[in-house]
Amino acid sequence: METWLTDLTSLTGSIAGQLWGLPAIVLLVGTGLYLTVRLRFIQFRGFKHAVALVRGKYDKPTDVGEVSHFQALATALSATVGTGNIAGVATAIALGGPGAVFWMWITALVGMASKFTSCTLAVKFRIVHEDGTISGGPMYTLARALNLKWLGVLFAVFTLIASFGIGNMVQANSVADGLRYIFPGADKYRLAIGVVMAIFVGLVIIGGIRRIAKVASRIVPFMAIVYCGAALVVLALNASAIPAAFATIINLALNPAAAGGAAIGAAIQYGVARGVFSNEAGLGSAPMAHAAARTNEPVREGLVAMLGPFIDTIIICTMTALVIVISGAWGEARPEAYTGAALSAYAFEQTLGRFGAWVVGFGLMFFAFSTTIAWSYYGDRSAEFLFGRRAVLPYRMVYTVLVVVGAWIPLNLVWNIADITNILMAVPNLVSLVLLAGLVKKLSDDYFARPQTPVR
Repeated sequence: METWLTDLTSLTGSIAGQLWGLPAIVLLVGTGLYLTVRLRFIQFRGFKHAVALVRGKYDKPTDVGEVSHFQALATALSATVGTGNIAGVATAIALGGPGAVFWMWITALVGMASKFTSCTLAVKFRIVHEDGTISGGPMYTLARALNLKWLGVLFAVFTLIASFGIGNMVQANSVADGLRYIFPGADKYRLAIGVVMAIFVGLVIIGGIRRIAKVASRIVPFMAIVYCGAALVVLALNASAIPAAFATIINLALNPAAAGGAAIGAAIQYGVARGVFSNEAGLGSAPMAHAAARTNEPVREGLVAMLGPFIDTIIICTMTALVIVISGAWGEARPEAYTGAALSAYAFEQTLGRFGAWVVGFGLMFFAFSTTIAWSYYGDRSAEFLFGRRAVLPYRMVYTVLVVVGAWIPLNLVWNIADITNILMAVPNLVSLVLLAGLVKKLSDDYFARPQTPVR
């Protein structure tokens, strides 16, 4: 069994490396940059209004939708704020050096325009059923706006598979990995950890988007405050080292003399890959959550959605990265056995002692749980698109069982599967964004040309 898993890990690693080469980087970052210019830097000029929307100043109970702007954002964030912020950043630094963090920033900044575009389109072309429930996302945009149902089917298939990897097994595996560092004996109970997590996931996802949004809107803010609070304590106690940490990140990202050409290449590859894994900009996952928002203005939800990459990567990932760089737990100083969540826990522990490791461990548990329940919704929307509503319940049952599997199989194999499915989902979504960029520009120009009056 171990030989088979080792061979599979090696094979998937090779495939992921090929897929995440220069073409993928150009496709993701290039599309985001194109949309940034085409939409006249919407992520900057619309930022203040987006914050007001999230605060509920424009919420109208009579608008069509299932959840509020805040709940939609919380659901989407619950799918992104998780292992990408803790394990993903650590993996990027371990494999690509601190310079990878700079490329995570770039991915997030241009990704804000990608997410604005995809979520605006998701609301524009969503389907509202007779019972008030909503189905939306890139597959509906491709089918209804571009008459490319076959491409929508491909997206739904890739998303269905991705939900089992990025949204499910990666999360369960990272929880087990983090707990192993906090409790050395926990490695013997990986199966039990998976079973307990699966039970709680099943109890939530059976209620659909409304229960998922309700749970996510409570877990995400609470754990973000706790985790970011601990990171701020570490940074405050090492404030004098912060400028040097930023300098190290930028120097190793852009200076071949300091990092070496191959090292810069690795920084770009792992920075973009982990950046996309963290904030999911360009993948097309978040539009499925934002499509359910209670609004009659598609542009409003696009603006709300674009805050996701900013919160996730620019704020939370940067905090994790600075803690790791300041602790010195990278390069030759990195303990060989520590990758992923364990490396982040080790870095926090250097300043906060065992309390730091506990914050990371328990933060990872809650973040991973919220990510898992949010991704179940993305998967069941895809299952519904492909097979009809009758497929949703069986999908949720399989999804719950795979949580147990994810806690058991090797970490590297799970990350490889996640990387492969990420890029496969991104391609159909990015096609729709490029082809419909003109429509989104027209919608946004019209929206901002009209006076927007707060309801409260």
